[in-house]
Amino acid sequence: MAMGKEIMGGSMIERSSFVSTTKVFLNHGKNNNMLLVKHLEKRRAVVPLRKVVKGPVVAAVSEDLVKSVPVVSVPAKKAEKFKVRAVVTVRNKNKQDFKDKFVKHLDSLTDKIGRNIVLQLVSTEIDPKTKAPRKSNEAALQDWSKKSNLKAERVNYTAEFLLDSNFGVPGAITVSNNHQMEFFLETITVEGFAFGPVHFPCNSWVQSRKDHPEKRIFFSNKPYLPNETPRGLRSLREKELIDIRGDGTGVRKISDRVYDFDVYNDLGNPDKAIDLARPTLGGEKIPYPRRCRTGRLPTDTDMHAESRVENPLPMYVPRDEQFEELKQDTVSAGRLNAVLHNLIPSLKASISANNHEFKRFLDIDNLYSAGVLLELGLKDELVKQLPLPKVVSNIQESNRGITKFDTPKILSKDKFAWLRDDEFARQAIAGINPVCIERLTVFPPVSKLDPEIYGPQESALKEEHILGDLNGMTVQQALEENKLFILDHHDAYLPFLERINALDGRKAYATRTIFFLTSLGTLKPIAIELSLPPSGPSSCSKRVVRPAVDATTNWLWQLAKAHVSSNDAGVHQLVNHWLRTHACLEPFILATHRQMSAMHPIFKLLDPHMRYTMEINAVARQKLINGDGVIESCFTPGQYAMEISAAAYKSSWRFDMESLPADLIRRGMAVPDPTQPHGLKLLLEDYPYATDGLQIWSAIENWVRTYVNHYYPNSSLICNDTELQAWYYESVNVGHGDLSQESWWPTLDNADNLVSVLTTLVWLASAQHAALNFGQYPYGGYVPSRPPLMRRLIPEENEPEYAIFLADPQKYYLSAMPSVLQATKIGRWAKLDSTFKFLEKSPEK
Repeated sequence: MAMGKEIMGGSMIERSSFVSTTKVFLNHGKNNNMLLVKHLEKRRAVVPLRKVVKGPVVAAVSEDLVKSVPVVSVPAKKAEKFKVRAVVTVRNKNKQDFKDKFVKHLDSLTDKIGRNIVLQLVSTEIDPKTKAPRKSNEAALQDWSKKSNLKAERVNYTAEFLLDSNFGVPGAITVSNNHQMEFFLETITVEGFAFGPVHFPCNSWVQSRKDHPEKRIFFSNKPYLPNETPRGLRSLREKELIDIRGDGTGVRKISDRVYDFDVYNDLGNPDKAIDLARPTLGGEKIPYPRRCRTGRLPTDTDMHAESRVENPLPMYVPRDEQFEELKQDTVSAGRLNAVLHNLIPSLKASISANNHEFKRFLDIDNLYSAGVLLELGLKDELVKQLPLPKVVSNIQESNRGITKFDTPKILSKDKFAWLRDDEFARQAIAGINPVCIERLTVFPPVSKLDPEIYGPQESALKEEHILGDLNGMTVQQALEENKLFILDHHDAYLPFLERINALDGRKAYATRTIFFLTSLGTLKPIAIELSLPPSGPSSCSKRVVRPAVDATTNWLWQLAKAHVSSNDAGVHQLVNHWLRTHACLEPFILATHRQMSAMHPIFKLLDPHMRYTMEINAVARQKLINGDGVIESCFTPGQYAMEISAAAYKSSWRFDMESLPADLIRRGMAVPDPTQPHGLKLLLEDYPYATDGLQIWSAIENWVRTYVNHYYPNSSLICNDTELQAWYYESVNVGHGDLSQESWWPTLDNADNLVSVLTTLVWLASAQHAALNFGQYPYGGYVPSRPPLMRRLIPEENEPEYAIFLADPQKYYLSAMPSVLQATKIGRWAKLDSTFKFLEKSPEK
C-alpha cells in the first residue's frame, strides 16, 4: 500500500507557504475565463519559506496535482505577476582530482559574471497569441559561487521566477549548464503556487553546453499517457525522445545519453591475437539479443568486429546508466581485492613452474584461513622482494586479511557437507541454479539433437541402473507418481564437447543426473550419465556412474558429481544468469528509453528495476564474457562459452516461458490448479525457490495489475497508446529481432497481456536475478563444491590413467579441479559479481 501511494499519489503534495494569504484563482484553459478575484499585494512581505528537507524529494506521481477551483466569471483583466521559487538539489562529487578542482573553481568565478546554471519553466498550456507553450523568464541559480566549496553530499540552490497569473501549471523545466563541468541534478521543487509545490524528479547528469548545446528537459512527476499530454508539453515530449534515440551514427562519448542497438561484435580482439577472434553474436547466423551501440571503429584485422576498450578505460553506456560515485567506489574496492587475489598467484606461478594445482584439500582451506600468500608459500621475505605496486604492498602490510577469502556459506556449518549426496541434491532445488531441474516423464530420457550429427538419441541409462533405489517401485510407477526428476545438460554441451575437450586443460562430459523423491520428501541422486561425442560407429560414448559401494567407487562417484556441477555452473552462468536476466533484458531497457517518455506511467514503473543493468552488461563485455575474460578462463567451455549461450537463446529461450508459473509448468515441477493460492500446485513440496518465488511473483503481479488497471481501464487505451506499442514493437522486432517471427510472443492488446509482460520483466530484473546471483560465492566460493571447470575425465578401467587414479584417488581428484590461479580468480569475481548487482538494485534511487 505504501508503494502504491508513493507512485500513484498521496500526501506528498504539500501546500506552500510561499504565496501570500490572498486567494489566487488561475485560468483553467478550457473555459478561457479569467479567474482572478483579488490581485497580489505587490509590496507585501513574502511569508518565509518552509525549511527545505535535505536529500532527494520523493517523486510522487499524483493525479491531483492541481486541485479544481470554482470558476467565477469576471471581465477580462490584464494578468498580474507573482513570484515562485525553485529549490534545486545538486549532489556533490565526493572525490575530485586536480582537474576537477581547477574546473570547479573556474566555474565558481565565471558564475559571478553570468555564466550560470539557467532554468526556465514551461507551462502545460499554450499561449493563445503565440500558439507556443507558455514559458517563464530564464532564472539563474543563486549563490553557486558561494556554495561551491561546501563539503555536504547534497547542496540546495534557489532560483526565482516572475510569472503571469495566467501562466498555468508548470509541466516541464529546462536546464542550461553554462559551466565547464557536469553536475548531478537530483530534484527541483517549485514553490509558490496556490495549489502547492510542483516536483521535478531529475536524477541525471547535466552536461556543459560546450559539449551538449541543447537544453536539458525535465518533466514534473505527474504521469501522462501520450494522448493525455497537455498541449504545452507535446513538442517537448517528442523532442526529448528524439534526442535520446540519436541518429545511429558516430562514436559515442562517455557524456552522451543516447540509447541505440547493436550486435555483440566486440567480444573478441583479433588485432591482439588471432586466437582472440570471436564470432559476432546477433544476426541470422548466430541469433542473439542486441546490446547498446557504442559506435566504436572496427578493428584493423576484421571490419565486422568492433574495436575494444580495455580496462581501466570505461565502456560507453548512456551517462545516467553509469554507477553513481558511491557505488563506483565500492566496485573499485572489490576490483582491487580481485587484483590482489589474481596478481599474487600469477607471480607465484611465474616463480614456480610446478604451481598448477592444489596438492591437498588443506591447500584449499588455507585460502580462507591463512590467505592466498601463505597458501602459495610466499613468505614475507619473498613478498618484499617482489615488484608489487606500492598500494598492494601497503595494503598487505596494514591488513593481512585482505588476501584471505571469506568463508563460503557451504562451509560455515559443516565443512564436509558438499561431499554428501543429500547436499548435492538439495542444491538442485535450493542452490545457486534451482531453475534447471525437471520432472522426468519418459525413461530413459531422449535427446532432441540431430542423431545424424550427434549420434543416437537414446540414453545409456537403463532400468537396472535405478531400479534398486526406487523403494520397491517399478520405473513406470515412479514416473506416474512423480517420484523421478532429472538435471539434464546433455543437449546443451554435447554439440561443443569435441572442441572443448581439444582445449588445453579442459575436459567435460554432457551429463544427465537422475534423482528419486524419497519418503522423507527429499531428493536422492541415484545415477549419473556421462556422454562424449561418438568417435566412430562402434565407439562407446556414454557411461553410467552409480552411487558408491566402496572407497574406490566413492571417488569415481565424487568425480562424476563434480562433472555434473561443472556442467551446471556453465549453464547457470551462461544461460540462466547472463542470458536470461542480463542480455535478454537489455533490448527492453533500450526500447524503454527510446520509445517511452519519462512522463509515461509504464516508464515510471519499469525504470527503477532497470537502473544500472546496462553498466553491468558493459563491464561484462569488457571483463567477463570477452575473449580470454573471466568466464573463458575459469569455466569449462572456454572460448566456446558464448556460443553455448547463443545456442540456448536460439533453441530454448522463450519470453512467454520466462514467467515463474509458466516456467514451473514447462519443467513439470507444477501443474495448474485453480484451488491453490497461486493457481498451481507444486509436485515437489520441498522446493524453496518455487515456494518463495511464487509469493514474490504474486506480489509483483498484483501490484502491476493494480497499476495497469489504474491507467488503462479498458483495452482500447492499450491499443491506442502509441509509445507503449512502439516500445513493445521495438523490443521484439529490433532488440530480439532474430526471434521476432516466433509465434509465442504475446500480443499487447489487452490488460492481461500487458500485466503478464510487465510482471515478467520486473520478476526477471529483481527476484529471478537475485535467486541466480547472490548465492554465487556462498555456494561456488568453495571450488570442490562447485568447480567451474574440470581438467580431467574419469578414467575407464582399461585405460592407463586408471592406475594413476587407483594409486592416489584424492590427488587425481584435485588434479581434475581448477588450478590455484583459476580457483582464486573465479572465487573473487563471484564475490564481486554479487556486489555489482547489489549496487544495481540499491534502493537509494
